[in-house]
Amino acid sequence: MSDNRGASVASTGTTNSQESQVASPVKAGKATKTTASAKGGKAKADGKVKAGGKGAKKAGGKGGKVKIAASGTYSTRSARAGVAFPVGRIHRLLRKGRHAQRIGAGAPVYMASVLEYLAAEVLELAGNAAKENKKLRITPRHLQLAVRNDEELNKLLAEVTISRGGVLPNIHTILLSKMQQKKQQNDDSQ
Repeated sequence: MSDNRGASVASTGTTNSQESQVASPVKAGKATKTTASAKGGKAKADGKVKAGGKGAKKAGGKGGKVKIAASGTYSTRSARAGVAFPVGRIHRLLRKGRHAQRIGAGAPVYMASVLEYLAAEVLELAGNAAKENKKLRITPRHLQLAVRNDEELNKLLAEVTISRGGVLPNIHTILLSKMQQKKQQNDDSQ
């Protein structure tokens, strides 16, 4: 075995059993068909190993970023689903939480889209509450007013306490003075 070949074998990481498959010395940075097939892929002319199969293949693991062969860019599952919430993270947390023995591929996408919708709904109502109070920043008080004034969100978050949220303004009509009671009744009738 020559010094040149020994260096290339050491750089490619082949063992004694794999040395017999290598017919010629491997140049540094290039791969032959035998070394590429040992890795489970196809050897390209430029020496890079490309995974076989139809279209773009996954970079590894289940889901996550996918490399598109033609452009060489990555796209996340969130980008492919068209949602802003992290689909991969939700999938990992569903598996880690042991909510079920198996988690389907569509479940985290659906959950991410539902969470994104709920967040957008709450933020829109809280933004309106902040605007009514002539504020530019949404505070916990605005979140509380938004949630408690919306019937469906109030039912969903009935058992939730929002810290620093306060309570809804409500004064019983019995406690008001006579003039205010008449004014209140006129407002209610209109």
